[in-house]
Amino acid sequence: MTAIWPAGPPKLWIVPLVALVAIFGRDHVLVQEGIFFSQMSLVTFGGAYAVLAYVGQRAVETYGWLTAGEMLDGLGMAETTPGPLIQVVQFVGFLGAFRNPGGLDPWTAAILGSLVTVWVTYVPCFLWIFLGAPYIEALRGNKGLSRALAGITAAVVGVILNLAVWFSLHVLFREVGDWGTVDWAAVVLAAFAFLALFRFKLGMLTTLAASAAAGLAWHLLQRM
Repeated sequence: MTAIWPAGPPKLWIVPLVALVAIFGRDHVLVQEGIFFSQMSLVTFGGAYAVLAYVGQRAVETYGWLTAGEMLDGLGMAETTPGPLIQVVQFVGFLGAFRNPGGLDPWTAAILGSLVTVWVTYVPCFLWIFLGAPYIEALRGNKGLSRALAGITAAVVGVILNLAVWFSLHVLFREVGDWGTVDWAAVVLAAFAFLALFRFKLGMLTTLAASAAAGLAWHLLQRM
């Protein structure tokens, strides 16, 4: 069992990608999503919020699979669940394939895109877990590795700050950098949430509920 196990997980990950290239070609959106989310799962550290900064910027600015506002919608949707990362990446994969079906029916492409995205995102994670598990105890005492992980931890804080700044700018501005496109309703709600949390010490759930209610009321007033 131990002789064949190391080769098993890589095949689970690589074979579907090779099959997609053979069926659709290197430039098809399903292949692009498979490669992109494979890279994401292999080279990002620090949990969902560190990963989402990378996904958001690349999916919006490089690939154009969705808009910044839609990325915000995906994050908001995901935050209603205990597992935000899987929700967001599946949302991105679904929309990207739906809008670029490449000869497929858009809904078929979207479902395949979401499945491919989740598969290539999580199979490499389990690969690292299972292949690395026998060495965890030995690595815990490695001082060089501990220093490297401390550096990674510090970098992750910066990456999460980058995520906060990127999303904040796209919430507060309809066109980032253009002061004429400031969304004053979003500014007021952000200020309200800040005061509620840090000045009046309201709980997170109470603040979120009040902010959501205020945002919904404003949206309905605009539509009247």
